[in-house]
Parts: sequence; C-alpha cells; structure tokens
Amino acid sequence: MGFYEQLQTDTTAARESLYTIDFIQRGVAGALSLNDYIAFLTQAYHHVKHTVPLLMACGGRLDGQHEWLRNAVAEYIEEELGHQEWILNDIAACGGDAELVRNSRPAPATELMVSYAYDMINRVNPLGFFGMVQVLEGTSIAIADSAAEAIRGSLGLPKRAFTYLTSHGALDVEHVEFFKGLMNRIENEADQAQITHSATMFYSLYGDIFRELGHSADIKDAA
Repeated sequence: MGFYEQLQTDTTAARESLYTIDFIQRGVAGALSLNDYIAFLTQAYHHVKHTVPLLMACGGRLDGQHEWLRNAVAEYIEEELGHQEWILNDIAACGGDAELVRNSRPAPATELMVSYAYDMINRVNPLGFFGMVQVLEGTSIAIADSAAEAIRGSLGLPKRAFTYLTSHGALDVEHVEFFKGLMNRIENEADQAQITHSATMFYSLYGDIFRELGHSADIKDAA
C-alpha cells in the first residue's frame, strides 16, 4: 500500500465525520437558503485567498531534499491563482455584496483553520500543509458538483453563481491524481505521520466552519 492509500485509510473516520455535518448534508440536498449559500461562499473566500500564499510559504520552507516537491508546489500555485476572485464573482451573481465580503473578517472557525495552516508550515513541518490539500481537494470531489446542482435547482440561480463549486469539482479530480503521485513519493515515516495528523486536524477544523455556518444559518445575511 502506498502512502496515499494509507493516508486515506487512516483518515476515514475524520472524513466521514465531516460529511455528516448538517450544513453539508443540506447543501447536497439543495436545502440551503440564498443567505446560507452566500455565507458559505464568504467563508470560502476567506480561506481560498490564502491558498497561494500558503503554497508559497510551504515551497519556501522545503529543504533541498524536497526540491522535487517544491517544483510541484509551483505547479499548484499556477493552478490556484485568482480563485478567490471566482468566489467574489459568484457572490455578486447571487445578488450579494462582493466588496463587502472582500473587506470583511473571516468567521472564527475559518480564521483558526488558516492560522493552523500557517503555523504548521512555519513552526512544525511544511509537509504538514499537504494534510490541508488532502482535505480540501478530496471534499471538493466528493460534494462540490452535486451540491452546486442541488442548490442551483432549489434557488433558481444562474450558472455563473457556481463557478467556484463547479470548477473545483472537476479540477480537483486532476489535482487529486497529482497529489496521489506526490504523496506516494513521501517515504520518511515522520513526514508521513505529520501529514496524517495534519489531515485529521484539517478535517476537524474545516468541519468547524460548516458547524459554525449551521449555527448562524438564516440568522443574518453574510454578504
């Protein structure tokens, strides 16, 4: 068994716990309100805008033995540039205030997840960042396309309001295959253990964003 398959196995419980969160279940079922969807996009903006800076930080912290991985990080950066602007465009297509979102603060759970990612890279082990990649890209494949279709059907929104979800559902299929190849080249047991631990933590931290969204659902307009 390669490390990627072992990573999948070792994080099964954490992944399944994420998928059972009520807000996610309602999204896939098309049971979110317009305010719920805008609130989700708002928090997505607040963590996606850090994807490229996090990748840059990770690449800069890798040692010479991981030059091959630094090259892969450069490819990721090229792929991820500007995705936060897609989210703002989606918010505008929903009738939300994209500039208000741009200048807003993230919710506490979102801020904590992003902070953990930077701390992992700068203080613990830059390879731990790939635990976040495992969580976000794997989740996109599992639910993004189905959620987009269900929400669009229930709210009657135009296709241009779902650029982020629909693009990531398809794009991340390719990314996960790329990611799988990278993880299977990680042979150091300490690095493997750190990535597995980080992925488990990120499943919990990412889940907290949706739990927080569920608690505030329909209480106020996030945009």
